[in-house]
Amino acid sequence: MTTGQHRAAQPESDPQGEEPLPTLAEQMADQLGGWRGLVESSIPVVVFVLANIVGELRPAVIASVAVALVIAGLRLAQRRPVRHAVNGLFGIAVGAAIAWRTGDERDFYLPGILYGIGYGLALLVSAALRQPLVGWIWSVLVAKGRSEWRDDPRLVRTFTGLTVLWGVVWLAKVGVQAGLYLAHQDTALGVARLVLGYPPYVLLLLFTVWTVRRVTREPEPEALSGG
Repeated sequence: MTTGQHRAAQPESDPQGEEPLPTLAEQMADQLGGWRGLVESSIPVVVFVLANIVGELRPAVIASVAVALVIAGLRLAQRRPVRHAVNGLFGIAVGAAIAWRTGDERDFYLPGILYGIGYGLALLVSAALRQPLVGWIWSVLVAKGRSEWRDDPRLVRTFTGLTVLWGVVWLAKVGVQAGLYLAHQDTALGVARLVLGYPPYVLLLLFTVWTVRRVTREPEPEALSGG
């Protein structure tokens, strides 16, 4: 691969006037919805956990759904992006509907557990097929649809390793929740949902952004040797 080809896979250092990648802070804010997005997405789960401890299941379900609706409504009224609020509302609504129907509070967390298992397996399968999902997500969310990384063996290896890391972490954290679900540890399951939700996600996202930016900034070995 020539140096020109390598530069095409590195939008940060492209000398042809191409827009640079967003900063680390901008990428984090976009993916997480900022600190407000983090807080808002956690509030309905906190409300369910607390309301279910002090009261009964159905009032807890109603309270969590109502809070999620209020948050989504406020974002709409303020003309703020509603993607994160809608995603959170959908997850809360599905879990609440299942828990309401079965009368079992732990079923509130079942959709999240199943989603986590599916997501973790999809990540590992994509890495095994040499089509790392993290790379394609990076193309869509960060690189404005460009996929030149597929022509750079270093970036392919980087995204494959990152995809495996995401898959392993995702399955590990959902495994903890699944164990608590099967053990009928309802309150502990709610706490685990919060603790194992955004914190691992934030750390993985930080590490992913840092790793990819570091690799794209490193000169190609053949360029260093003058080849």
